[in-house]
Amino acid sequence: MAYISPALNVMVAAARKAGRPLIRDFGELENLQISMKGPADFVTTADKRTERILIEELTKARPGYGFLGEEGGVVEGKDKTHRFIIDPIDGTLNFMHGIPQFAISIGLEREGQLVSGVIYNPVTDDLFMAEKGHGAFLNDKRLRVAARKELGPSVIATGLPFMGKEGHARALAEMGTVMNATAGIRRMGAASLDLAYVAAGRFDGFWEHGLQPWDMAAGILLVKEAGGVITDMHGGEQMLAKGNVICANEHLHPQLLKLLKGVKL
Repeated sequence: MAYISPALNVMVAAARKAGRPLIRDFGELENLQISMKGPADFVTTADKRTERILIEELTKARPGYGFLGEEGGVVEGKDKTHRFIIDPIDGTLNFMHGIPQFAISIGLEREGQLVSGVIYNPVTDDLFMAEKGHGAFLNDKRLRVAARKELGPSVIATGLPFMGKEGHARALAEMGTVMNATAGIRRMGAASLDLAYVAAGRFDGFWEHGLQPWDMAAGILLVKEAGGVITDMHGGEQMLAKGNVICANEHLHPQLLKLLKGVKL
């Protein structure tokens, strides 16, 4: 049975409340796909509304806590020791195209340390959660990272830069290198869920550049609490500051890190 602290309970409740309208929105997207205007404005509205609900619910239960969010940026709170890091819809492009691979992500920092995390896909009702020192769970099932020790049979996930973003050449070079050393690569389009899937043992590893703190805050804690190793691309602990991440189990992480460090552009 998952240990749910009062703070984590608040985060779960907020994610579920914010997710209910998204389920309805997701059902409407099929109609919008065939319109000339497309679903972009609709999704922007859903994104902002979801963040507003999250902030309202979390503030109601934890007044004074600060926020770092994709839409609202930094919101200073009276309580300088606590901060929620939230992504209302991670995987917006998937959501826009009616692909059910997106999530609400909420991380809680206490004195700069991640202590609680929730990643919730409202369409599949997958609720991933973690509490520092108490493990990671998917709907009350304890999670552990996969046990493979070699890259050969492994499936590794990654993310790719969007059109107009830098890093395309590096991404192609890294993918080519990893493709030649593993059973396969997956690009699912939502970093928070990629990290949650590593924690659940669905993926053996994951790496990505160009991420924001709200993309990975909750996922970092999930991977750690599921027994995984997660670092920045230099093997350090500056994932949120540097905007890149690499994770796997204790056997695969050093192998994957070495492989990617050796990529020549």
